[in-house]
Amino acid sequence: MIADSSSMNTPPSSSASTSKNNGVTSSTFASVGSLIKLLPTGTVFVFQFLNPILTNSGECNASNKSLCAVLLLLCGLSCAFSSFTDSYTGSDKQRHYGIVTPKGLWPSPASNSVDLSWYRLRVADFVHAALSLLVFAVLGLLDSNTVQCFYPGFESTQKRLVQALPTAIGVFAGGVFMIFPNDRHGIGYPLTSDSNNTTPPQNPNEHA
Repeated sequence: MIADSSSMNTPPSSSASTSKNNGVTSSTFASVGSLIKLLPTGTVFVFQFLNPILTNSGECNASNKSLCAVLLLLCGLSCAFSSFTDSYTGSDKQRHYGIVTPKGLWPSPASNSVDLSWYRLRVADFVHAALSLLVFAVLGLLDSNTVQCFYPGFESTQKRLVQALPTAIGVFAGGVFMIFPNDRHGIGYPLTSDSNNTTPPQNPNEHA
């Protein structure tokens, strides 16, 4: 009977540990809060979905670590890349996405009525890309599964960083966006209610 009782007490302990880890994971995302909007929603979703799988919920072996590292790298690159994309409403009344270049947006279908030079590459795009990488680094590297996989001894410090870093980055990001406002609607970012009204002035050659 004692053995049975002992075996019955094991699952709750395991369950409590899992619940605790899930709670820390949720608090990491919750603490970042409004900073999430600085990241492509698709990238965040992919990371949240795949990270627990690739890290085996934090119980990593060598292959798990490699896969998680690749995921972090790809998601980070995705965040940076999205900062160099934008969209416009073409003459066909459809939303078109492209990559910003020094001359404008590429590719640019149905753009007869759009001045594509308005979308040219700017210094602010590099600033926003760096800021996106910073936010994702906080999000990804402080995730409980990532912490347990790569640096389990760091778990106690993680909780303090989850409380402190998002606030610090929020203040920093606020200052950056005051200097470099972001008016792009790139790949992975949700369209705002006035997105279709952000089309730049018409091409002066349209009626020529």
